Formats: sequence, C-alpha cells, structure tokens
Amino acid sequence: MIKQVDPKQIGTNRRRRNLLPFALVLPIVLYEGVLLVYPIVQGILGSFQRIELAANRAPEWVGWDNYRRMFNDPGFWDVIQVTLIFTGLVIVTAIGAGLFTALLFNRPFRFRPAARGMMMMPWAMPEVPVVMIFIWILNPQFGVINIFARWLPGVTTNPQWLQVPTLAMGWMVLIAAWKAFPFYSLVILAALQAVPDELYEAARVDGANPWQLFRHITLPGISTTLELLVVLACIFSFKQFTIIYLMTGG
Repeated sequence: MIKQVDPKQIGTNRRRRNLLPFALVLPIVLYEGVLLVYPIVQGILGSFQRIELAANRAPEWVGWDNYRRMFNDPGFWDVIQVTLIFTGLVIVTAIGAGLFTALLFNRPFRFRPAARGMMMMPWAMPEVPVVMIFIWILNPQFGVINIFARWLPGVTTNPQWLQVPTLAMGWMVLIAAWKAFPFYSLVILAALQAVPDELYEAARVDGANPWQLFRHITLPGISTTLELLVVLACIFSFKQFTIIYLMTGG
C-alpha cells in the first residue's frame, strides 16, 4: 500500500527549510545591527547637529553647516594630506616587508617554525605598550637610539626624533609597518604555497632565472592576494589612531 503525502505538509516542510538559513543568520544580523549599524546611523545623524555636551543642551539641527566649516578649514586638508602620505608609506613598507619575509619563509631552512613564530610577535603585541617602549627608546636624553646616533659623523646633539615632523612621521610609519607586516607575511605565505611547483619546474627547464620566476609565476600567482592586502592595509592605516596620538599627541 502506497502512503499518500499531504501536499500541505510538503509545503510546510519546504518553508521550514527555506526559513532555516534566515533563522541561523538572524542572531549575527541583530548583533551587527545593534553594535555596528546603530552607532553608524547615530554618528551620521550627529554630524548634522550641533552638540554641546558641556552646556547640557539638547542637540540642534544645523544641516550642512558642520560640513561647510570642515571643508573650508585649511587644517582639514592638511590632515587629509598627511593621512594619505602616512597611509601610502605604511602600505608600501608593510606589504613590502611582508612579501620579502614570505618569500624567505617559503624556502626550507633550519629553525623555520621558531623564526616564523618570533616574526608574529609584533602583530600579537598590544599597540599601547609597543608605542610606550618606542617613546622611551627615542627619548632625546637617555634613549637607546641616540646612543648609537651620536656615533655617526656630524651628529653633535641629540636628535629630537618626535619633535621634527618628518622624523616623527618616519618613526610612526616604521612602527605601524612593523606591527602590521607579520599578518601580511602570513597571508602572502599561504598564497605562495598555493602556487603549483610544476610551474617553477617547467620554467627552470626552459632556463628561467630567479627574477623571471618571480615576475612571471610568483607575482601573477599571488596578485589577487596582494590586491586584497592593499585594500586591507589602506583601511587599517587610514583609521590608525593609537600610534599617532601617543607619539605626537595628534
């Protein structure tokens, strides 16, 4: 005897299966909405208001006045220029160092696992202690850097590393890149290991030198990863605050 299936039951089961993915995603959607979307919306609305916390006054709607004042302020464009320079230098330095170390760790050598673990230490360290250590190192009176700097010919006074804008910019770029490059190196290393060895073997048979191998096989093989890392590095560097504020006060 063949048991007949109620079409309504089939429709109910199908709807349940269709709703299951949405039910599973709902908690994370609520989480993102409460912790991310709501503050963003409030921030956008607040940019069109005049808020005086010290006066304990209700926010006043001013429309585009805040944006007009911001774009007409010469200091705003100076900040944008410095931020773009900082971001560009960090991207080039961090991804360049990450690519170099990834190529290095892609080759077998003694103590490679230990060296790879030590390389990840800067990325794992909190920013505030790292910056405080560098502030002590760069101290003009008793910093370690000035001890070595005085050995250089022509250096008669202690360099004020964090008082000269160009020097301060250089150190901030180095610190930001030093903290970021281990992550980029790890991602690039994973991309390098995904490039088939057969391509290198075939190219070596044809007489390709190391530079040609890198240019025609390695670089195209990891180009998508590098493009993604450039975007991530741009985001991370553009929103950098801790290093800049602690070292120079903004």
